[in-house]
Amino acid sequence: MTLLLVLTSLILISIAVWQLTKILELSKPVNYSNDEIATDKDNDFQGKLMFLFLIFIYALTIFSFFRYGDVILPESASVHGENYDSLLWFSFSVIFFVQTITQALLHYFAFKYRGNKKRKALFFADSNFLEGVWTIIPTIALAGLILYGLFTWVDIMTIEENDEALVVELYAQQFNWKARYAGEDGVLGDANVRFLQEFDGKNLVGIDPTDRNGDDDIVVQELRLPVNREVVFRIRSQDVLHSAFMPHFRAQMNAVPGMITQFAFVPNVTTQEMRMRPEIIQKVKKINKIRFDKSEKLVAEGEFPLDPYEFDFLLLCNKICGASHYNMQMKIIVETEEDFNKWLDNQITFKDFVQ
Repeated sequence: MTLLLVLTSLILISIAVWQLTKILELSKPVNYSNDEIATDKDNDFQGKLMFLFLIFIYALTIFSFFRYGDVILPESASVHGENYDSLLWFSFSVIFFVQTITQALLHYFAFKYRGNKKRKALFFADSNFLEGVWTIIPTIALAGLILYGLFTWVDIMTIEENDEALVVELYAQQFNWKARYAGEDGVLGDANVRFLQEFDGKNLVGIDPTDRNGDDDIVVQELRLPVNREVVFRIRSQDVLHSAFMPHFRAQMNAVPGMITQFAFVPNVTTQEMRMRPEIIQKVKKINKIRFDKSEKLVAEGEFPLDPYEFDFLLLCNKICGASHYNMQMKIIVETEEDFNKWLDNQITFKDFVQ
């Protein structure tokens, strides 16, 4: 009980001292000076910092172009990709030009018109001319970009009936891709996820066993395409939303459960031709140097070294579809028509696979 009284007394004494301190502070003469108000010296310093930051961001931009310019995608490996890249670089040019001008003016004016008590600010309520300038010019620029984009999109997405086109189904599931080719009949059989459990789980993409068009279909996990021939992709998903992304062909289309989406393009560069391009050779050397340096550390720690990297086209998933999304990819090989047909003839048909 004595300990409780002592503690209570100490707490009350502490509160009393704190209150007396507050009373003494309030009794002092009022000081109207406010250190939080910026002085001319503060404004001058901040204005110079703004100008220095302008120099910094432009120097960083120029450095990034030279230092990391080689990490961008190489030239497109599809016919429509040329139009896509033209639109992309046109958009980049407009954005970069506007950003450069506006940021330069923003930081320069913050420096030039930094606060000074001897300078009187010019104030005017409005300017119809200025309002018109910064309304009409962006409207015209954005309208041009949107129309350019729409025409390019329509041109890319217009898939005409072509009997010579190769039809390939891309089947997405967590976390892998499968490709299905039509056999000698040139027709893909019907498919549905309800048939996945048929044939003791061997029906990998859910081909309808009652549809005879599917007997000669070929299911593989390495996508091969003939060069200079239109390829029409029919895209399905088994489980969640995925996205078939083939960056080197400038192609992407969502894989939506319960429906079939499609995309078409004409590959115009073989894998071997792409590997021989100077920029790809340089990239491969750079990647292998990084892998070699990392392999030395792994070997020192008693682990296996990394295999040398070799360029390949890739089909990736561009939707965050789960824990192993990062690893959902499939190699794409573009080759001559003759090599493609030879490879296709050696594949096992669905009928032979399930028997």
